[in-house]
Amino acid sequence: MQNLAVYAAVAEIFGALTILIGGVFAAVQYFEYRRRRRGEVAAELCRRFAEPELGRAVTLIRRLPDGISLEELQAMDPEYEEAAQIFGMAIETMGLLVHENIASFQMIRELTGGLVLSSWRKIEVWVKETREEQRNPRFAEWVEWLVDRIAECEEEMVPAYVAHRDWRK
Repeated sequence: MQNLAVYAAVAEIFGALTILIGGVFAAVQYFEYRRRRRGEVAAELCRRFAEPELGRAVTLIRRLPDGISLEELQAMDPEYEEAAQIFGMAIETMGLLVHENIASFQMIRELTGGLVLSSWRKIEVWVKETREEQRNPRFAEWVEWLVDRIAECEEEMVPAYVAHRDWRK
């Protein structure tokens, strides 16, 4: 009877260890999945920035004066408002991905920081007037959120060509 109690205790310990090891394995797998997923998101965002459509949109936005209004933008060739929409949708996606911790803020800031801030200066008034016209306060909400987050740390940013001047592979 004592042997049975010993066997039962050993089985109980073995069962507990199995559960513990399973939990550790699950945690390791989860963190590996998140790391891999972030890498996939980063690669996809880099591809998105290399798309000709977005490149053209950025080129057109750069030609706009700072603070262009809804009326002024709509009076221009329609491709300019379309460019603002294309750019806005790309940045909107990035803002949401950062907020949900799917993409790292640091990576997005490094990838888009200066571009996002300079483009926002161009289209901010248009965005806000579009919100009013459409009675939609959520229009480009994640764009503005991301701009605000990037602007908060812009003073501490050093251009990559300066910060990594001595970098060697």
